[in-house]
Amino acid sequence: MSTSDAPGTLYMLPSPLDERSATTADTPADVRACAHRLDYFLVESAKSARASLKRLEHPKPLRELEIVELPPERDGRLLRDLLQPVLDGRSAGVISDAGCPGVADPGALAARTAHAMGITVMPLVGPSSILLGLMASGLNGQSFVFHGYLPVEDAARAKALMELERQSARLRQTQMFIETPYRNLKMLDAILGQCAGDTLLCVATALTAPDQFVRTRPVSKWTRDEAARIDRRPTLFLLLAG
Repeated sequence: MSTSDAPGTLYMLPSPLDERSATTADTPADVRACAHRLDYFLVESAKSARASLKRLEHPKPLRELEIVELPPERDGRLLRDLLQPVLDGRSAGVISDAGCPGVADPGALAARTAHAMGITVMPLVGPSSILLGLMASGLNGQSFVFHGYLPVEDAARAKALMELERQSARLRQTQMFIETPYRNLKMLDAILGQCAGDTLLCVATALTAPDQFVRTRPVSKWTRDEAARIDRRPTLFLLLAG
């Protein structure tokens, strides 16, 4: 977008969760139209963002677009420089590697910094694995918490699971977390070994992919029989204690 005397807008542009099967039709029309109007993007990964913009058939050659990776920081100091063009009137888009930017994602700091600078932040509709998993789980959608990653070390992970299960039972609250895909099986084993048999466990894997897997059942009913379906694939774990 061209610059003007008024500040631009920071658009949060969602991406498909499964790029392998994604097509142009998978992206809402207003997201595609917005992306076409922009030529400045703050992104989690430049390579992934270029693939997304190519799939969206951006009218400009990719080499003419300014695509900048979000800096690894906590205070937004570097981001202020990247957002200065937006404050000066040039709108920009934030693109994550997958899903909704800003939700369990480094795009959150871009939005927070934009607010601090007086820049309007505009979220656009797209897929969130957290909400899709919750929707499909059948667990409590009135009260829920997403914890990101649990500890990797066995004893610390067991302690964290015990505390999440206790909190879930006390508040009737769905507890959600993820794991690095290659450690999914260790996480499943830890849940089956640590949690009570009547605690409900939902495993939501490869959401929106043609071969997605979503299953909810008591911990006592889970076995390793279907473990291959979650091995090394993006997975969300959800617990609800009775």
